[in-house]
Amino acid sequence: MVPSAIVGLVALVLVAGWLRTLPEVVTFVEMYPGTTPLPAGAPVGIPAWLGWQHFLNFFFLVLIARTAWSIRSNKRPDAFWTRSNTGLIRTKAAPRRMGINVWLHLVADAAWVLNGIVLMTLLFATGQWMRIVPTSWDIFPNAASALLQYASFDWPTSNGWVNYNSIQVIAYFVTVFLAAPIAVATGLRLSTAWPLKAARLNKIFPEAPIRWVHNAVLFYFVIFTIVHVTLVMATGALRNLNHMFAGNDGTSWAGVAVFAASLVVTVIVWLALRPKVIRWLASGSGNVRR
Repeated sequence: MVPSAIVGLVALVLVAGWLRTLPEVVTFVEMYPGTTPLPAGAPVGIPAWLGWQHFLNFFFLVLIARTAWSIRSNKRPDAFWTRSNTGLIRTKAAPRRMGINVWLHLVADAAWVLNGIVLMTLLFATGQWMRIVPTSWDIFPNAASALLQYASFDWPTSNGWVNYNSIQVIAYFVTVFLAAPIAVATGLRLSTAWPLKAARLNKIFPEAPIRWVHNAVLFYFVIFTIVHVTLVMATGALRNLNHMFAGNDGTSWAGVAVFAASLVVTVIVWLALRPKVIRWLASGSGNVRR
């Protein structure tokens, strides 16, 4: 599979490079350079809070991906958690038992959703939404042009501090406004918050296809993160990391330092979340039994 992927990538680069030599394609790229103008009043630059959002979204997605994989492994959980029904939330329904890996997955989901609510609020409060929402049909030919430029390894000329290229705009729009809400909606259907005995609802929203969609969206987030990080590193790592983590348009090592620190924190938490630690955390909100 890996050799085939390498051959396919090399073929794609060669074909893209050949296409860039055709007069019609040259004219197309000149007409659609890969970016569209922003709406009037769009903010310039990336604020510090968006840097925190980059870290928190990455951090929670790593936890979500890890716990999702542990759930799909079909191994018996190290312990089981049951809501104690003595806290702020009390219901008449009998508490459901779940593995501690499922418990941690739901906790990471909840933290990611809360962080997403903060992100959405700030995006619209500060006007940053204008940078990641397509506002012209020209976004599509410009995206095709940017994709061709990426594939030919002749990167599209753009300045992410001022305006993302059209591929970025579409990718960010899909991630924030489509993939994330779908992940939340399908996650609710699969969570313990969904009523088990609601026959009509379960018929309208059957579990199997929704679980497939939920897993597909998670796979999308993983692929998006890999491609995103790869392009950040390949198209000017110092400047891009300063945009994302240091809130400036320079080429200092500040962004790299913050990014490295965020990776260290993520790795430490990943390694620390052993079954014993997860059991201890889970016991603070319910009863844990092996």
